[in-house]
Amino acid sequence: MLTLRRKVRIETERMSLRLPQHGDWKAWAALREESADFLVPWEPVWAGDHLTRRAFTNRVYWASRAEAQGTALPLLLIRREDQALLGAITLDNIRRGPSQSGTLGYWIGERFSRRGYMREAILAVVHHAFAVMDLSRIEAACLPENAASRGVLEKCGFKYEGVAQSYLQIAGRWRNHVLYAALRTDRRGRTDVG
Repeated sequence: MLTLRRKVRIETERMSLRLPQHGDWKAWAALREESADFLVPWEPVWAGDHLTRRAFTNRVYWASRAEAQGTALPLLLIRREDQALLGAITLDNIRRGPSQSGTLGYWIGERFSRRGYMREAILAVVHHAFAVMDLSRIEAACLPENAASRGVLEKCGFKYEGVAQSYLQIAGRWRNHVLYAALRTDRRGRTDVG
């Protein structure tokens, strides 16, 4: 017997977080392009076809497969009042068994930054990961000088855990990252930020 799985949709106060759809390409590409100077310093080098319809179509298929297989939860941030695409958040590298963990990544369009949208999205995804997906640990990493990203993680209850040397290639070179984590049952209190 075939059963249709309901796609994940997380509702927050101002947004709907949902999987990308083919019809999102123009809004996604436009927001990424207009925010390029804001995003590029913090991300891996964009492929030559990064903003193309074909690349986005591949992203949509990957997102659907990853969500169905339980390996990732890639969501777009859609503002409910006008259906504007604000950015994206992905819970990736979901590991089961004794680990029960995942890695959080996110971006927001420059014109929507500093309005609390990403904080709202992170809190909702972390709650979903702990309460619905039964994960125990959510990890996140960012460049040490990315004060905005560090600030939003700390405001969302993530604790600083250390530095990973040459963690990711950002803007074409290997970069150290500061590591943060949120635990389902976190009794660690505040941690000193490095």
